Amino acid sequence: MKTMLKAVLLSAALIPCVALAGQKVKVDTTMGAFTLELNEQKAPKTVANFIRYVEDGSYVGTQFHRVISGFVAQGGGFDKNFKRLSTYENVVNESSNGLSNATGTIAMARTQDPNSATRQFYINLKDNTFLDGSKTKPGYTVFGKVTDGFGTFTKMASVKTGVKNGMRDVPTNPVVITSVTLVK
Repeated sequence: MKTMLKAVLLSAALIPCVALAGQKVKVDTTMGAFTLELNEQKAPKTVANFIRYVEDGSYVGTQFHRVISGFVAQGGGFDKNFKRLSTYENVVNESSNGLSNATGTIAMARTQDPNSATRQFYINLKDNTFLDGSKTKPGYTVFGKVTDGFGTFTKMASVKTGVKNGMRDVPTNPVVITSVTLVK
């Protein structure tokens, strides 16, 4: 009996552990494509909010309206003509989820109000841990990471930017999202 139990335990130990992968989203832009893996375990409300915009198709035609080399590429809130797009209700800040604003992560943009995030997101082009939350101050909610196509952001970070509609760091040639698809 002990020999059989040891064999069963040994067999179980040899079975590879399967990591639960999060929902993936493929994004095509006028500068290339990238894939995101969302972390619904650590940021369930933020991921549900993001997926809502993916599913309603309203990220298509939006631009990365703020690109700062060595910092972030921000998009999702304005169309290619710089018209601000409508939003659903604000999402509760989940920045204390243990995820950090590290290179290649996606996080929600917001105003000074920690619970003001809606549809705008950004990709961290470098480690921006100063944007993380703490017990004393809310940060910016990280909810996933770029798993493929980070080179698109390397290209994006090299575009010429200027001032448009009172905003700085706007690409002079719009970088537009052409499709967004949930990956099965």
